[in-house]
Amino acid sequence: MMNEDELIQKLGRIEALFAGAKTEGEKNASVHALERIQKKLSDLQVDDPAVEYKFSMTNHWSKKLFIALLRRYGLKPYRYRRQRHTTVMVKISKSFVDETLWPEFTELDKTLNSYLESITSRIISESIFTDSEEMVLKEPKYLN
Repeated sequence: MMNEDELIQKLGRIEALFAGAKTEGEKNASVHALERIQKKLSDLQVDDPAVEYKFSMTNHWSKKLFIALLRRYGLKPYRYRRQRHTTVMVKISKSFVDETLWPEFTELDKTLNSYLESITSRIISESIFTDSEEMVLKEPKYLN
């Protein structure tokens, strides 16, 4: 199980990978990575104009991560009245979503959820009850 510092380092490495960092110096300079991605976003506006996207997150942790990623790239997430709290709307180009944003988010989300799952299991096991196996699956009784 990784600790919090290892998680932060791993998320940073994933971020550097998707930002296109080539050298060790670039990996440590998040300002340069952010500038490259923002330049890519502005270049895409000419050939691939922004359209409104609706993203439905499965949980609040994923939503928080996704919103942070959007804001990091200078995008402005929002939602409309009566939309679920896990819905995120943003105006963005399709190619940026397909090539950068969504692959990066899924990798970061997978890492974060894995960490949260291991921490939750450990805390429940240590403080509530050690048996954390899944429930038994039973077949329903049918009426004749």
